[in-house]
Amino acid sequence: MEAPVSQDVGMDVESMGPVDYVIVEFPGNRMTGEGLPILIDLVDRGIIRILDFAFVMKELDGSAHAVAISDFDGDGALDLAVFEGASSGLLDGEDLDDAAGVLEPGSSAGVLVYENVWAAPFATALRRGGAQLIASGRIPVQALLAAADALDTAGTAV
Repeated sequence: MEAPVSQDVGMDVESMGPVDYVIVEFPGNRMTGEGLPILIDLVDRGIIRILDFAFVMKELDGSAHAVAISDFDGDGALDLAVFEGASSGLLDGEDLDDAAGVLEPGSSAGVLVYENVWAAPFATALRRGGAQLIASGRIPVQALLAAADALDTAGTAV
């Protein structure tokens, strides 16, 4: 398995795909690691490239701090060692402070910045043709579920 992180800080921005970020909260600091194999698989298949990966923790008193990528489940193995060194410089201390600011006390979060490698050829072709991205967004799963429920309700009411 190749390392799923960007070791090349000198990224060729012109040939990159769209870059996104996610902040995933772990209430009560309960990290099971269940999603890690899937994340690694996405990288191994060339669908995404991890640019930055960091963790923050918010203590019960509201103070927050960065957490080293290490043995999160306490079993002595470095659970996230494959992600060590994932730092392109896009994610900085202020970003981690912002992420910690939205956490509930007693929780932690993973902050992931990644390139959508699958879209790079399409994005590059559009840029070569003079196109510009003028809007972008994401529809949360909860909104999709609510819309589906509304359609189901409307469909049964007719």
